[in-house]
Amino acid sequence: MIHFHIVALFPESFESYLDASIIKRARKNSHISIKYYNPRDFVVPKKSSKQLTYADRRVDDRPYGGGPGMVIEALPVARAIEKAIEGIKKRKAKNKRSQIRPKIKIIFFSPAGEQFTNKAADAWKKYSDIILVCGRYEGIDARVNKMFKMAEVSVGPYTLTGGELPAMIVIDAVARRIEGVLGDDMSVEERRVAGHEVYTRPEEVKFKGKRYRVPKILISGHHAKINDWKMKFTEIRHR
Repeated sequence: MIHFHIVALFPESFESYLDASIIKRARKNSHISIKYYNPRDFVVPKKSSKQLTYADRRVDDRPYGGGPGMVIEALPVARAIEKAIEGIKKRKAKNKRSQIRPKIKIIFFSPAGEQFTNKAADAWKKYSDIILVCGRYEGIDARVNKMFKMAEVSVGPYTLTGGELPAMIVIDAVARRIEGVLGDDMSVEERRVAGHEVYTRPEEVKFKGKRYRVPKILISGHHAKINDWKMKFTEIRHR
C-alpha cells in the first residue's frame, strides 16, 4: 500500500475526484490511503481561545521585498509535514512484525520544478509514503525547502492556482501503476502500444447524413497487422 499525505489549504477540493471510480476502488481495496493535513490546523494562536476565528488561523502574510499577493508562512507548513512524518513513524512502531521500513518521498509542487513523467510515476510507486505539499497564492516560504529534503516537481509547462490539481495528477498516475488497481496490468497504456485512435461498437456510425466507419484493419482479426497499424499511428502522432 502507498500512503499519500496531502498538505493543502483546501483539502475539500480533493474528494470529488479521489472518491470516484478507480481511485475510490483503490482506496476501498487498501491499495492506497489518503490523509490530509491543513496548515491552518498547525497555526499557534496568538491568544488562548477554544473558538479560533479565521484570522487566528491565517497562514499567509506579505512577502519580504515587496510584490503582489501573499506568501504562505513556513512554520504551519513545516509542522504539517512533521505531523505526517510522525504518523508514519507511529504506524511503523505499531506494526513491529513488519521488516519493511517506511520509504518516504516529499514532493513540493512548483512551476520551476522538474517535469513529472511516467518514468517518475513508476519510480515513486516504490515508496510506502508520499507527502504532497501544495502551495497557494504566491507560494510557500522558501525556508520549508531547507527544512526538509523535497523533490521540486511541475506537472506541466504552465502555472496553476494551487498545488491541489498537481497532487491529484500524481496520485492518479502513481496509483494506477500499483498491481491490482486497474485489474488488468495491460490497462496501463504506457506499457503497451498506446496513443493510437480507438474505436468501439457499432462498426458504422451515422451523423448528420455522413457515415463514419471503423478502419478495416481493426476488424480484420489479423493481430500482427493490427499491432503494426497501432505502432505506425503512434509514431505519426509523436513526430
